[in-house]
Amino acid sequence: MEKANETSPVMGFTLLGLSAHPELEKTFFVLILLMYLVILLGNGVLILVTILDSRLHTPMYFFLGNLSFLDICFTTSSVPLVLDSFLTPQETISFSACAVQMALSFAMAGTECLLLSVMAFDRYVAICNPLRYPVIMSKAAYVPMAASSWAIGGAASMVHTSLAIQLPFCGNNIINHFTCEILAVLKLACADISINVISMEVTNVIFLGVPVLFISFSYVFIIATILRIPSAEGRRKAFSTCSAHLTVVIVFYGTLFFMYGKPKSKDSMGADKEDLSDKLIPLFYGVVTPMLNPIIYSLRNKDVKAAVRSLLRPKGFTQ
Repeated sequence: MEKANETSPVMGFTLLGLSAHPELEKTFFVLILLMYLVILLGNGVLILVTILDSRLHTPMYFFLGNLSFLDICFTTSSVPLVLDSFLTPQETISFSACAVQMALSFAMAGTECLLLSVMAFDRYVAICNPLRYPVIMSKAAYVPMAASSWAIGGAASMVHTSLAIQLPFCGNNIINHFTCEILAVLKLACADISINVISMEVTNVIFLGVPVLFISFSYVFIIATILRIPSAEGRRKAFSTCSAHLTVVIVFYGTLFFMYGKPKSKDSMGADKEDLSDKLIPLFYGVVTPMLNPIIYSLRNKDVKAAVRSLLRPKGFTQ
């Protein structure tokens, strides 16, 4: 009988969230809810202006619109579950719902890695080869670039999710996380996960290592080109066209590398603090970064500011 119980399939999971820190739940509920509303508003407005304003029908703003749509999808796939976990102690989620949420989150994260690389290439061509920019970054080129980012991110997600859901989960069904984060789910498998680990390492190289190298080399050439511009005003204008993208890249990849690359502490005294940080760091990555993206791209962008004013101005109103 014991053996049968141990090998019985898990029909759902229990998400611990911050149940071990109930004093933080109300504060984080209000904070995450406000951030989510800012994400929806900021990225929603950015998508609207890139579609409706003809001045923004360029490759850079096309990629930015994709990034904004991706950020809305990514946060919507996880934030409602996170908010619910703050209100419901030890929230339960079905196996299929967990698989869907895991697949969507992984797909969005992978796509964003590739999309940021494509945006770096766009900035490289615009600054280092401006005369050929309209030819290289034509619609026939930049639309397939964005579509490929979505397709590759989705394909990688399907591979990892398929490998994960085929694992036997028996006995413990408690996920020590806010959502069905893939690493937290793999810890519950009662079988060898070496294939999953190897596939994750390969994916890390493809979605982290290769894009970071590509972006780094792109910015080496971009900075070298900017430094050769004779006037200080020209250098400032050139750098301002890529500074927002560079800031987003640093925040996005910096959080990812810290989240998945930091060593685990062997000190049992610090286990509780490490457990809390392991939850809050992905939360920062999943909420703060999408909230900052439209702010970073819009604050010092005259074209976006003008487009937003035009969108919000009542019809027939002239300043």
